[in-house]
Amino acid sequence: MNETTPTPRLRFAPSPTGYLHVGGARTALFNWLYAKRFGGQFLLRIEDTDKARSTEDSTRAIFEGLRWLGLLWDEEVVYQGANADRNRADSYRMLENGSAYRCFCTPQELAERRQAAEAAGDSFKYDRRCDRLDPAELSRRVAAGMPFTLRFRVPEGTTSWHDLVHENITFPNKDIEDFIILRTDGTPIYNMAVVSDDITMAITLVMRGDDHISNTPKQIMLYEALGAKVPQFAHLPMIHGLDGKKLSKRHGASAVGDYQHLGILPGAMLNFLALLGWAPGNDIEVMSMGQMIDLFDPAGLQKKAAIFDTKKLEWMNGQHLAIISSHELAARITPMLVVAGLTTADAMARNGAWLDSLLDLLKVRARTLDDIVVQARPYLLSELEYDVDAMGKQWKDRPATAAILRAVRDALSSLPTWGPDLMEEALRTVAEELGLGGKAGKIFQPLRVALTGLGVSPGIFDVLSILGRERSLARIDIALQMLATSNS
Repeated sequence: MNETTPTPRLRFAPSPTGYLHVGGARTALFNWLYAKRFGGQFLLRIEDTDKARSTEDSTRAIFEGLRWLGLLWDEEVVYQGANADRNRADSYRMLENGSAYRCFCTPQELAERRQAAEAAGDSFKYDRRCDRLDPAELSRRVAAGMPFTLRFRVPEGTTSWHDLVHENITFPNKDIEDFIILRTDGTPIYNMAVVSDDITMAITLVMRGDDHISNTPKQIMLYEALGAKVPQFAHLPMIHGLDGKKLSKRHGASAVGDYQHLGILPGAMLNFLALLGWAPGNDIEVMSMGQMIDLFDPAGLQKKAAIFDTKKLEWMNGQHLAIISSHELAARITPMLVVAGLTTADAMARNGAWLDSLLDLLKVRARTLDDIVVQARPYLLSELEYDVDAMGKQWKDRPATAAILRAVRDALSSLPTWGPDLMEEALRTVAEELGLGGKAGKIFQPLRVALTGLGVSPGIFDVLSILGRERSLARIDIALQMLATSNS
């Protein structure tokens, strides 16, 4: 960036009429990445001018979603509703410089003309009749206090811009009617408020969804009428479900907060969102936030709609679980273990090293944090829960199973130290002594059920190590009691 290039200033501008949705979070991420990559600022503006639908709960949810993702803004939050006076003043500046005019047509009159046009098979376009009022009549209506809107006078010609995603885009101005910028009550229309606020916030790049492309020519005209520098634009592709339709609740969870509560890591969510409409190149998929910043290049932004695939998100989450440090993971998983009734925060704080070791075992087999909570149950419960199917399959021959577990208990209890190498040597010796042909798996599977209650777990020596000598032997004893009871 040279001395004449302004510092990039980008904004995310959600309406607080619902939760932070996946599409909004992706837009926020790309704005944030651009700002961080090129040494700029990422700003947040809450567009709360729709008083009927804007709620404090929605605003709070937007803040919480962005904070969970780590997309923190660099300056104080701007609330659009607080800027109505300035928006109005900018509208009247355009009235004074001849870019806008008063329109006295009522909504009823406009509706009647629209109906008449449709009946005649024509498309309705405002005919500028109020722009043709003679000065005396105009003054009379203003003096009489007749309600009016302010309409922007669309110039002849075309409006063009170079979009960072879609390249060169041109709109014929004749296809755009003189649009309202100020309502009869003096409140600004969306396009007017956006431009006025973006000028004040010194926004240099407007990056948003491509459903806003049709707004852009109007906004460019407003920038020029106000004598302001027009920012760059980048219109991001829509996000679709696997059926090719715009992502919505029918595709499942669409709010970012839902995924937080479904056991998705914020780093995985960011990585997944980044790939919805952007390609870092070199077939790179799994990235940390630092890597995404380093690799981010607007040239990699794609035009075609992105596909939201929850299975891909879960896969991505599994990749991030595998690389996250167990210490960091422990901070995220401990509250979930407490809520599940498996432990207490104090107990986990006292046994931090043990929890880190447990998470090292479990995270490689998990796709979500919820998976880890489920997998952790056998290691945290004081009374083991036994899977009926696993017992039926691995303890089918009860007398033979009891004989195996008694021999295993004797071998393990006599070990001088509780280490995996000695355990393995001892159990393979047991397999040979029991005439199992050296097939230690015939020992491992019944033992796995005795130790965890499950037919699937991490490696048996890892399980023995994490449970420790006392708990491992106690669980084998309980299994032997169960087997003896079932045979009596």
